[in-house]
Amino acid sequence: MGQIKLKNIRVFAYHGCLEEEGKIGSEYRVDLKIHGDLSHSAKTDNLSDTIDYVHLNKIVKEEMAVRSKLLETVAERILNRIFNELIMVQKAKVDVSKINPPIGGNVAMVTVSRTKSR
Repeated sequence: MGQIKLKNIRVFAYHGCLEEEGKIGSEYRVDLKIHGDLSHSAKTDNLSDTIDYVHLNKIVKEEMAVRSKLLETVAERILNRIFNELIMVQKAKVDVSKINPPIGGNVAMVTVSRTKSR
């Protein structure tokens, strides 16, 4: 078993329950930790034998572009696509963070974490 981590994927999106959030948007950070058998690709040195992190990044960007009220919903969509499109993935964890959330205080970010396994 091996891990692939994508850290600090930065995107601008329009998630949130407030109407203003859907209009002005904000900065988000997404982190992924993917588990799968990487032993074969380590031997073959062939991209088709591994979990393609370019594909993972594409999934994150596409799902972050779809407006949702809750970060939990966005995280779940990202995980569902990863498991539907990348059969080598055995376990995945996604952290979706809203940077400077509008919650009436000095908060750097709020993060929702979701994990899924086959």
